Amino acid sequence: MAYAIGHISGCHLNPAVSVGLAVGGRFSFADLPMYVIAQTLGAIVAAFLILYVAGDMGLHKEGQATFQMAANSLAVNGYGELSPQGYGMMAGLVTEIVMTMMFLFIILGVTDKRGTAVAGGLAIGLALTLIHLISIPVTNTSVNPARSTGPALALAMSGEAKALGQLWLFWVAPIAGAVIGALVYRGIGGDGNAE
Repeated sequence: MAYAIGHISGCHLNPAVSVGLAVGGRFSFADLPMYVIAQTLGAIVAAFLILYVAGDMGLHKEGQATFQMAANSLAVNGYGELSPQGYGMMAGLVTEIVMTMMFLFIILGVTDKRGTAVAGGLAIGLALTLIHLISIPVTNTSVNPARSTGPALALAMSGEAKALGQLWLFWVAPIAGAVIGALVYRGIGGDGNAE
């Protein structure tokens, strides 16, 4: 996606990344509300599209024959009983903060005017892949509050509200991690100027 729409919007698909880039001096705080709303609405539409394809919205019968709605459907993010391997709230909080912090650090590094932005999309994509491999067992990997909101809302509207009750963590932790990543990057000599 970075190569497809990076030149249009900076490929901002994640509220935490947008906040981190603003703190890092790479994005306007004035543009944040519009971006966060668009990112979140996009994630909600995507979650309902997945729910429709699965066939659980009562609109068609051609979805997956074995799909059954459950509290942990749609790769929802969660801790405790919603964690893929039963990790608790503190493990989820720390994991999401650290993973998002590193993600922002990498994004700021590869988009720095002194960095190698030509391969920036590749480096960012591979970093996100590694982040998922590390944190799927813990929280099903958020690092993106919008991505967490879509499935939680879709499940809540289908009668499974547990994820909605845990959604706060997947806004607080990624945004905190993004802010920390931006501050650390700037603190070690990042000049805040993108290529």
